[in-house]
Amino acid sequence: MTIQTVGIIGAGQMGNGIAHVFATSGFDVRLNDISTEALQSAIERIEKNTARQVAKGQLSEFERDASLTRISTFSDLAELGGCDLIIEAATEEEPLKHRIFADLLPSLQPETILTSNTSSISITRLASRTDRPERFMGFHFMNPVPVMQLVELIRGIATSRETYETLRDTVDRLGKTAASAEDYPAFIVNRILIPMVNEAVYALYEGVGSVAAIDASMKQGANHPMGPLELGDFIGLDTCLAIMNVLYDGLADTKYRPCPLLVKYVEAGWLGRKTGRGFYDYRGNAPVPTR
Repeated sequence: MTIQTVGIIGAGQMGNGIAHVFATSGFDVRLNDISTEALQSAIERIEKNTARQVAKGQLSEFERDASLTRISTFSDLAELGGCDLIIEAATEEEPLKHRIFADLLPSLQPETILTSNTSSISITRLASRTDRPERFMGFHFMNPVPVMQLVELIRGIATSRETYETLRDTVDRLGKTAASAEDYPAFIVNRILIPMVNEAVYALYEGVGSVAAIDASMKQGANHPMGPLELGDFIGLDTCLAIMNVLYDGLADTKYRPCPLLVKYVEAGWLGRKTGRGFYDYRGNAPVPTR
């Protein structure tokens, strides 16, 4: 099967980035969100990011204009039913994802492939609640999508080889690199990355070092481009906590217990960059550590 029309559910940080890369790679994109404000914001962000690509010589003005015309926005989920491929990029909440797929199923073509951009939730479990588990996969992009090269492909227990091959070919058309992951909690990247963030929060919680000291140590001592607490803020502390809970619940190992301080920050609504405060306060001219 050749993919040409792609539906994307969720116009947030991940959804608009996925729409961006598909549109600039020649795909027709239908972007859906229940919020018209989110859709407008997504288009504005894509316009801004593609303009930056033009300025850097990565796109021509003609290519940019053509890409933007390939994106249509919809608040009605049924409008995505005719797509060849659908990517769910909603919040990392399993009940929400189940509701979205249930609402979508009556509108789908028989051959449509369903995918989820989930960063941690069982693909087999998500697929089992649809009418096409053999045509369902995990399609996990990294953030920020236009910049990051990797896409994790996760097969559920029922995913067909044809579905896998189709998505692998789609990743090639995007100019990105596919990594195949088994359907275990958090897959590959977040199975390794998020516990590191959680351990950095434990180091802060236990007084091993300050926010600035922990981040500087990993940047200058391990050559990481971003400190783990800064990275947690960038990802979103609510997303980090959700992934840690999936790991803790799914693997039943105490090494994946979320740090109580991470829980407190999420309870306070200090989720990182997107809310203006996390382990750093972003409301001024420069980020300031909150501890």
